[in-house]
Amino acid sequence: MLPKKNIEKNLFIILYLNSIYPLGPSLKNYLVQHIKSCSFERNQIISRAGEICNRLYLIKKGMVRGYFVSDGIELTTWVDTENEVFTSITGFFRNEPCQEYMQSLEETHCDYMEYEDYKYCLNNFPEMRHINRILLEEYYILAEHRVYLARIPNAQKRLAYYMEKMKPQIVERIPRKHLASYLSIRPETLSRLLKEVN
Repeated sequence: MLPKKNIEKNLFIILYLNSIYPLGPSLKNYLVQHIKSCSFERNQIISRAGEICNRLYLIKKGMVRGYFVSDGIELTTWVDTENEVFTSITGFFRNEPCQEYMQSLEETHCDYMEYEDYKYCLNNFPEMRHINRILLEEYYILAEHRVYLARIPNAQKRLAYYMEKMKPQIVERIPRKHLASYLSIRPETLSRLLKEVN
């Protein structure tokens, strides 16, 4: 992955952040100077467990998953797509080694902010603190959905909950094995359940 400093491309993240909370001219100017863009090929590893991830990414186009490996088996923990922010929570906010891998599932294009720039924005621009609070609220809502989903004992009901509350619009884009892993369902069971839904 090669970062590309391109002011035209950096407008995407500014528009995104401005849609969450209005940005002042000073913050806009800072972001134009410090936001970078990057691209990942399909199935490219973005960050590995044990590494420190110091970037907060916004997906412009594409799909990314987080997963960890247990006894040689990859277990998908989240999948994000366009207009969603992703990072390693422990890696980015605590400067600690990541506990999970991050991988692009499609050719993916992102804007990103490095931790020191993010911290500078929080300390110097009040509107960034508002944005941070709103993003944290969204993260906790999604985390609550994931926790609830994991506690549903029935595979059919887990899929139904995902389709109702989470991301039904991307079901066809996610490789079946990763969606099955995320839902803790065997791939063949997932295929059968999806045929019943359709």
